[in-house]
Amino acid sequence: MRIDIITVLPELLDSPLGHSIMKRAQSKGLLEVHRHNLRDYTPYKQGQVDDYQFGGGAGMVMMPEPLALLIEKLQAERTYDEVIYMTPDGKNFDQKTANRLSLKGNLMIICGHYKGIDERIRQHFVTMEISIGDYVLSGGELAAAVVVDAIGRLIPGVLNDETSALFDSHQDGLLAPPVYTRPADFRGWKVPDVLLSGDPKKVDEWRHEQALKRTEERRPDLLED
Repeated sequence: MRIDIITVLPELLDSPLGHSIMKRAQSKGLLEVHRHNLRDYTPYKQGQVDDYQFGGGAGMVMMPEPLALLIEKLQAERTYDEVIYMTPDGKNFDQKTANRLSLKGNLMIICGHYKGIDERIRQHFVTMEISIGDYVLSGGELAAAVVVDAIGRLIPGVLNDETSALFDSHQDGLLAPPVYTRPADFRGWKVPDVLLSGDPKKVDEWRHEQALKRTEERRPDLLED
C-alpha cells in the first residue's frame, strides 16, 4: 500500500510514522508513506499557500492553486483509490472504515490548516472526507497519522501475530474484553480461573460475555447499532 500525505508541516508526521509498528510496516516494504510539503509546489512567493477568505471573517484559507498543482502531479503518476481530506465536518472515522481502506492500493490524504481548504478543491478532487472526532485540531497532520496507523496495522504481515487485529475493540462491533498476563496472583489480585483452565471453548465464551458486558457498560450505543 502507498499513502501520499499533503501537508504544510511534514515534520509533524516524522515521529508518529517513524517508530514502532508503522516503522516496521515501512521497513518490510508493506507500506509506503510519502510526505509532500505543499509549500514546495506553490507558484506564489515565499511559499504562500493561504489567503484571506472572500466575504471577510477571521482565519485564513488554504488556496486552491497549490493544492490542485500537487494533487494533479500525484494523480499523473498513479491512480488513487481515494483522495481523503481530514476535516472536522467529515465522516466519523471508525474501524469499519479502517478495514475497508486497508484493502486499497493507493491513498492520498490532504491535511487542512487554518480555516480549511478552498471549497473548490473539495468539490473537484476530494473523494472522501474523514473526521477523527467532534473537536478541532490545529491541523490535519495528527488526524492523518491516526488514520495511517489504524490502516497500516491491518495490512497482512505488519503485526507479528496477524490474528491480533481481529480481536481488537470494534472489530466485531464490541469493545475488547479484559486482558491479563503474569503473574497470576499480583498483590492478591488474581486472574479469573477460566483463563487458567486450559479450555479454549470456555475461554472464548468468557471473553465474549465480558466483551458484551463491557460494551453495555461503557458504549451501549454500539449495541443499539
